[in-house]
Amino acid sequence: MSRIGKLPVAIPKGVTVTVDAANMVVVKGPKGQLQQQVNPEIKVSIEGGELVLVRPSDSIAHKSMHGLYRSLLKNMIVGVSDGYTIIMEFVGVGYRAEAKGQMLEMSLGYSHSIIFELPGEIKVEALTDRRANPKVTLTSCDKQLIGQIAAKIRAFRKPEPYKGKGIKFEGEVLRRKAGKSAGK
Repeated sequence: MSRIGKLPVAIPKGVTVTVDAANMVVVKGPKGQLQQQVNPEIKVSIEGGELVLVRPSDSIAHKSMHGLYRSLLKNMIVGVSDGYTIIMEFVGVGYRAEAKGQMLEMSLGYSHSIIFELPGEIKVEALTDRRANPKVTLTSCDKQLIGQIAAKIRAFRKPEPYKGKGIKFEGEVLRRKAGKSAGK
């Protein structure tokens, strides 16, 4: 039995989960609505306020799908009830970020500013304090989407290992390298 897949997912108050005949799972909650198509071989049922997934056999493919879909559905339930937040820090002299609606304008040391358009499901907030690195906060109910957008923003200027300049996640510890050592 898959250790992850066999665990039931508790459905909190205020969240409704529906499963139709085509194994489409729709999760609605206070933060939004998400849906996921589940492989027809994996049976999804709601039993006593919990979401339970059952696989037909112990083949490797069924075991991997069992754990995968259980994790995806749990992330959806947590997302519509609590939501997900990613905080990114812009480390570097002259690095700035400004949010204008669904547009994020960034100055990252290039000769031009970068304008990044965010999907409607994501809320963005840019905070710039004096004598502190600018921070961008992304919030959404979709964990996959917010992670992908955060990775795209980070790809504009990855943290480098010598001075630590670049876009990093809050709380991330970078592996630093020693610079050149002095000659003889």
